[in-house]
Amino acid sequence: MGRGVKRVLYGIEDGLCYFSLFCLTLLPVAEAVLRTFFKTGISNSSGILIHLLLVVGLVSGMITTRNAEHLSIALAQVFFSDKAKRPLLIITNCLSAFVVTIIAWSSVSFIKIGLIGRIIGFIPDRVFALVIPIGYGVIAIRFARRAPLTGKARVLPFLAVLLGTFCALPVIAKAVWGFNLPAFLAALSDTLSLLAYYIRIPAVFILILAALAGTPLFVVMGGLALFLIQASWGEIDVVPNQVYIALTQDSIIPIPLFTLVGFFLSESKAGDRLVQTFRSLFSWLPGGMIIAAVLICAFFTSFTGASGVTILALGGILFAVLSEHIKYPENFSIGLLTSSGSIGLLFPPSLPIILVGATTMTNIMHLFLGGIIPGLILVVALIIFGIITSIKYKIPVEPFRVREALGGLKESAFEIILPFLLIAGFFSGILSLVEVAAVALIYIFIVEVLIHRDITLRGLIPLFRKAVPIMGGVLSIIALSMALSYYIVDTQAPERLAQWMQATVESKYVFLLLLNLALLVVGCLMDIFSAILIVLPLVAPLGQAYGIDPVHLGIIFIINLEVGFLTPPVGLNLFLATYRFKKPFLEICRYVFPFLLIQLIVVILVTYVPWFSTYLTRFF
Repeated sequence: MGRGVKRVLYGIEDGLCYFSLFCLTLLPVAEAVLRTFFKTGISNSSGILIHLLLVVGLVSGMITTRNAEHLSIALAQVFFSDKAKRPLLIITNCLSAFVVTIIAWSSVSFIKIGLIGRIIGFIPDRVFALVIPIGYGVIAIRFARRAPLTGKARVLPFLAVLLGTFCALPVIAKAVWGFNLPAFLAALSDTLSLLAYYIRIPAVFILILAALAGTPLFVVMGGLALFLIQASWGEIDVVPNQVYIALTQDSIIPIPLFTLVGFFLSESKAGDRLVQTFRSLFSWLPGGMIIAAVLICAFFTSFTGASGVTILALGGILFAVLSEHIKYPENFSIGLLTSSGSIGLLFPPSLPIILVGATTMTNIMHLFLGGIIPGLILVVALIIFGIITSIKYKIPVEPFRVREALGGLKESAFEIILPFLLIAGFFSGILSLVEVAAVALIYIFIVEVLIHRDITLRGLIPLFRKAVPIMGGVLSIIALSMALSYYIVDTQAPERLAQWMQATVESKYVFLLLLNLALLVVGCLMDIFSAILIVLPLVAPLGQAYGIDPVHLGIIFIINLEVGFLTPPVGLNLFLATYRFKKPFLEICRYVFPFLLIQLIVVILVTYVPWFSTYLTRFF
């Protein structure tokens, strides 16, 4: 493909994604203004918004594939030699092309049979839904092109695409003939189902190994859903149906919007301003800068929804302040910053909390309230440890300077008041969660681009280029994990697991201990979004069976996954800290160990004292 054609196609993708995000931001704000001041609204705005989300989800997934930034476990990529990585890349890309090709063809059948032709604004829903087969088709081709093969071997990944097309022939035929398939295609469908049934156990094992080898998680989830549905003689176009359902939920809309808010904060000088402000406010206290560092990390993580952005964006400046200026030991500073990278996930507007609410149908406002006290306990625990360390090493304090503190507050006032404005708007009922996310994005755009001018208008494109692959990776996982969850729920696996667990483990407290251990393992192996969407539907019926409040269960789930980021051998924060601070992995593990123990104690406290999670929910 010529460079000129590539540039045009990439420009169309980027432009469609940016335009959809622009509309996704402006429409909720316009709706809120019209409702508040004119007692009216925008006709069918909800339908328009959720279908714009569908476009954003698929197009950002295409862009993420283009940039090779899909989320994966990739244990083998970390532990294998460079020589061994090449065949792994070939295998994972061929497998990805095969699986995504089937999903793309299945989407055609879903659009033809599964949609009723509603008009969204003035556009039929089938027109919006065309982004599903187009998106997955492009993704499949990109996986095939990325396999590092030369010469005649370059045809192998495209043979994987052809094989995927062959396996999808029954659903392709269904798009043409409906349910009355020709005899030979009906026989092919039965043959594929029979084959899938007999090899289902080794096939699932192979897909799990593929995940460990670096296959993107959304591909593994899609492959498991396709294979297991086929093995149960189901219709595999259920998979794109679930993609459509997942990416047309208004509860998911805040995820891409808050992701952009996080990137505006991390790409601007907001972090520098907050560091200086909190340093002037707290440096007169023993451990004052520890207080500042923990609070700043919590603030950033609550908006980005991922600890990685916090460590990468703030790790450098906070490490310089702690170790070079204030002279904390290097191991303490690195351990603190690595472990603080995820503590904001319990505070509004945490994206994992939003996803827990959407997955379990639990009141999101109650989940936000439920996370506040456990989040504060975690913050206070780290601060107390920091103060004790400061006293131990006799870290000098600085005199409090009123003028410097006031100047710092003036400089960072717009960022500091942002969470309070959002909390007030949401908990007062004035704004919906979607409107809160849209208002936050417009607000932070005005602050960082027009007031502080940290980001120029020309700099918006690079910012979007960094943010879109992140949201594409997350939305791709949400879409296909919904299909896998559908199969899990359809087989009544959660209910059976709950019955077995109740028969095996009578004590609620033993169950909670086992749940903690299991979630720590999950947290160190999977990203938080995948874990919520795949594991939580299995755990929720267990919580119900043991009489655990759903808000308490949601908080237990998130706080365990937070700590999982720090759990060796594959906790995500450990690898990010290795990259950011340029230290060996084992050293990072040693630095983090005391902070990990503190967080484990907090996890046990929050798990066994449900009052911390449920008390504030009584007032709303």
